[in-house]
Amino acid sequence: MVANVCAYLIHLTASRWWLDTAEYGEFAVGLSAMLVLGVAALALQAVVARAVVQHTDPGRIRRVTVMSVVIVAALVVVVAPLMAWWASMGVGTAAAALIAAPMLTAIGSGQGVLQGRGQFRLLAWVLAAVGLLRTVPVIGVLALGAGPAGALTAGAVGSAAAAVVVAWAVRSSGGARSAVFLADGPALQLLDVVRASGVQLVLIVAASVDLLLSRTVLTPDDAGIYALGAIATKVAFWLPQAVGVVFYPRLADPAISRRALTHAIAVVAAIGAVLTVGAAIAGPLVPVVVRPEYQPLVGMLWLFAYTGATLAVLQVALLSAIARQATAVSVVTWLVVGVEVAVILTVVHSIVALAATAAIAATVAALTTTLVGLRRDRMHDAIGVAATPD
Repeated sequence: MVANVCAYLIHLTASRWWLDTAEYGEFAVGLSAMLVLGVAALALQAVVARAVVQHTDPGRIRRVTVMSVVIVAALVVVVAPLMAWWASMGVGTAAAALIAAPMLTAIGSGQGVLQGRGQFRLLAWVLAAVGLLRTVPVIGVLALGAGPAGALTAGAVGSAAAAVVVAWAVRSSGGARSAVFLADGPALQLLDVVRASGVQLVLIVAASVDLLLSRTVLTPDDAGIYALGAIATKVAFWLPQAVGVVFYPRLADPAISRRALTHAIAVVAAIGAVLTVGAAIAGPLVPVVVRPEYQPLVGMLWLFAYTGATLAVLQVALLSAIARQATAVSVVTWLVVGVEVAVILTVVHSIVALAATAAIAATVAALTTTLVGLRRDRMHDAIGVAATPD
C-alpha cells in the first residue's frame, strides 16, 4: 500500500502543481513505457521465488539475474530511440524513462529471494522502502522546477538506490536461511524468465497500450487529460493484486485450480464493481481536486475505473496460467491487444473513443482468456478422471 500510494502521489502532484497537461502526458507515457520494459522484473521475481523454494543453487540464481539485467540494459539502448519516435518525445526523455528498467530487474530478483525464503515481514519493509526511494527524488525535482526528463532521471537515480538497499537486505538476512539452498536443486534457466515475461508482458501491455499510444492519436493536451484519467485505471487494476497472491497456491493445485479461479475472479470482480461506482461518484471532484483543465473527465472517470477492474480480472486469469504452467493461454490476450492497437491507430481521435476502445478490449480479453483457461482446466480434469484406474 505504501508503494502504491507513492506511485499515485507522483501523478497527483505532477498533474496538479508542476506540469501542464502536455508535459504531464509526456511524463505519464514515460512511466508507462518503463513499466512495460520492467516486465522482466516481475517475471524474474516470480521465477527466483520458485527457484528458492525448490532449493536451487544460489550461484545459478545470481548468474540468471546478471544475464537478465544485461539483456534489459541492451533493450533500453534499442528501445529508447524507437520510443522517442512513436511517442513524439525527445530521445533524452525516452532514455530517462527506460534507464530504470535494469535496476528494477535487479530489485525483482532480490524481492524474489525474500519471497521464496518466506521472509514476508522483511519483504514488506523492502517494498515500502523501494516505493519511497523511487518517489521522493521525483517529487523533489518536480518541486524544484524540473520537467518530464528531469523527473524521470530522478526516478532512475532513486531506483539505483533502491537496488542497493534490496541487495543489502538480501545479503544481511541470508545467513540463518542459507541452508535451504542445495546444489542439487532444480536448475534455473534464462528460458524460465523469458516464458514468465511473455505472460507478464501481455498483461502490462494490455494495461498500458492505450496510454502509450495516446500521444500518437491525441493532441498533447488531450493526451495529458487522458493520462490523468488513466490513474483511475491503474488504481482499479493494482488494488486487488493481493487477491491473486492469496489464491496463487490454490491456482497451482490441479485438484482445486478451476474452483479457485472462479472464486478469485468473483472477489476481484466485486472489488472492481465497487471501484467503478466510486469513480462515477467521484468524477465531479476531478476539476476541483486537480485543475479545471481536466473537466472532460467528470462524466467518464467511471469508464477508466471499469477498464482497470476488467484488467484485474484478466490478471487473475493470466496468473492462473503461470501457476498451471499453461502460458500458451496468453496468446488469446495478445490477439486482442493486436486488434486494439490497430483500432486505436486507424479509428481513434478523441479521449472518449480511446477510453471506450480500451474498455472494450479489456472486457474481451478478460472474458476470452478466462473462458479458455476454465475450458483447459475442465479438459485436464476429464483426462485425469479417464486416466484414473477403477
